[in-house]
Amino acid sequence: MKAAIVYEWQGKDGRGNSRKGEISAANLKEAKMQLRKQGVSVRKVKKQQKSLFSRGGQKITAADISVFSRQIATMLAAGVTLIQSLDMISQGHAKASMRKLLGDITNEVRSGNPLSSSLRKHPEYFDDLYCDLVYTGEQSGALETIYDRIATYKEKAEALKSKIKKAMFYPVAVVVVALIVTTILLVFVVPQFEEIFSSFGAELPAFTLFVLAISNFVQSYGIFIGIGIGIAGYMFMRAHKKSQSFRDRVDRAVLKIPVIGEILKKASIARFTRTLATTFAAGVPLIGALESAAGASGNAVFRDAIMFMRKEVAGGMPMHTSMRATNVFPDMVTQMVAIGEESGSVDSMLSKIATIYEAEVDDMVDGLTSLLEPMIMAVLGVVIGGLIVAMYLPIFEMGNVV
Repeated sequence: MKAAIVYEWQGKDGRGNSRKGEISAANLKEAKMQLRKQGVSVRKVKKQQKSLFSRGGQKITAADISVFSRQIATMLAAGVTLIQSLDMISQGHAKASMRKLLGDITNEVRSGNPLSSSLRKHPEYFDDLYCDLVYTGEQSGALETIYDRIATYKEKAEALKSKIKKAMFYPVAVVVVALIVTTILLVFVVPQFEEIFSSFGAELPAFTLFVLAISNFVQSYGIFIGIGIGIAGYMFMRAHKKSQSFRDRVDRAVLKIPVIGEILKKASIARFTRTLATTFAAGVPLIGALESAAGASGNAVFRDAIMFMRKEVAGGMPMHTSMRATNVFPDMVTQMVAIGEESGSVDSMLSKIATIYEAEVDDMVDGLTSLLEPMIMAVLGVVIGGLIVAMYLPIFEMGNVV
């Protein structure tokens, strides 16, 4: 089957308004035919030219899908039809890749296909949970309400992801910079001092000799160490991508890391409760909602616990009882779920739990950043300062002798 080609077009719609956009077709003739079917009076159609500089920043991200969901929810709530909403968002999006994606979805819906089935053709951007919620909205006739919940869910998920990245990025970035600076000093600066010290004809301090030995080791074996680290990193990423059991072991290990593990636990609970609240409120049966929430929890420990809960709930056990049996969720969570089950307001109680844990993750991330800043600066000061002192120590001793 011949691959589709992306064409850029300019023309006018049925109302005489100037329009432009992109369309996928097997050839130029088919592109023009598709546009005519859409009521577009074509003025110019040409094959999209992709330059080296135009490729950057065109990848569709989860944030793009979140913004799209909010736009759809807002337009549907304002009474705009689905096709008009999709068309307006598609034409006005800044990213060409997003315009193409939404253009394809719009064409599918315009051809009579349900939105949910159109979204399922793009699983890399719209997962099963997203499509199931849209399908539920279509069946219940409350798509605008469901999309408002989807948009809120996506926004909360992106905010939580951003907080986790914030917790990880700062220390990793500083450590990488510290390693680069230290390597430069050991490879290029310290050898210059070593040449100077060789002309002294005197015994060097032990600390200076230690730094010189490290410098010589890095110069001799640094390239092999770098290659080894690169290979190890590649093998880790490959194993993490290919092996589910390896990913599960990593998930269990990271939860044991001090502070970071606690943040990840709270984040998983927040994701689970937010997902379950959204799906349950949308009318998805609890068994199906738990399965969706298991996949969205983001950690193997919680995924297995939620799937255990699903099995127990399917057997007739109350959710809070099965949740307590996993020994994974805090008592506060199980107690609040129990209250929600007794009062018949499980979805609102789950939303409250998610809000509480999202706030706790935010506070812990801010606290971690505040704690790490002085610690990292102190470590950098000791490492860089120690190298400098080691190089100047022989000069200071010579000055004392004189």
